Amino acid sequence: ASANRVLWRGLWGLMLILSVVIYGSHAPLLTQCKVDGMIPFSSTSVVVLVELTKLVFSLLFLLTWDRELLGVAVSWRHVAPFALSALLYAANNNLVVHMQLFMDPSTYQVLSNLKIVSTALLYSLFLRQRLSMRKWLALLLLVAAGVSYSCGGLQDPGSPSKMQLHITLVGLLLISVYCLISGLSAVYTEAILKTQALPLSLQNLFLYFFGVLLNLIGYFWSSAEGGFLEGFSSWVLVIVVSQALNGLIMSVGRVQPSHPACSGCVPEPVPPQACARQQSRVFPGRAEG
Repeated sequence: ASANRVLWRGLWGLMLILSVVIYGSHAPLLTQCKVDGMIPFSSTSVVVLVELTKLVFSLLFLLTWDRELLGVAVSWRHVAPFALSALLYAANNNLVVHMQLFMDPSTYQVLSNLKIVSTALLYSLFLRQRLSMRKWLALLLLVAAGVSYSCGGLQDPGSPSKMQLHITLVGLLLISVYCLISGLSAVYTEAILKTQALPLSLQNLFLYFFGVLLNLIGYFWSSAEGGFLEGFSSWVLVIVVSQALNGLIMSVGRVQPSHPACSGCVPEPVPPQACARQQSRVFPGRAEG
């Protein structure tokens, strides 16, 4: 038992490191995909492939290890709530791609951490999670750091600049919307998890199914001339594989007890419902659903 515990902790540590690397490389990889300063592909097509990859692997895991769950009776009352979660995640996953046009990867990486603040505020407001003065102070310092960083890199999009670190007013608006949606998706999904007694495998299937469906609708709604894979490159394939892998890692992390200070450090850019559970562990002592 002790050896198994050490092995699992080592595996969990490896997954955590891999997740951090994938999360940190997401924006730089998107920048590598740019052609003449523009994103050459449809963001919805990329997100569809990411969600489809996660759906396929989740289905394979279900058929391999949890085949008995195929006989579980599930009503639409259990399935439907995941549609809104998938919609919120789809909005943010597409927003991440377009935000790269209005800021550099480092600025995005720093300011995206402000979603920790929005998540904490929304948890406190809607789920009645009380924060200590020390945590409020930490959030205040995080906000101050974000504001200071933004002011230092703010520039007019119409004025060329040699600054490597930059963000436009549109970028500030988009990152604010991104952080708000991230907090809302975490709180809403946590509320679902508190009322659902479904196994993790089924929850993943529902969420990924709606993710594929909603992003496909978004693709056909907004697609211009060109094929589904128009503008794809080897970098895009790396993004699809890495983001799908990160989503599956975060899904596994949801059932792995870990130190709250660690699990809250890896936000999910292409977030499944595990993102809500991971972010909720920032607040130790709260009731688990």
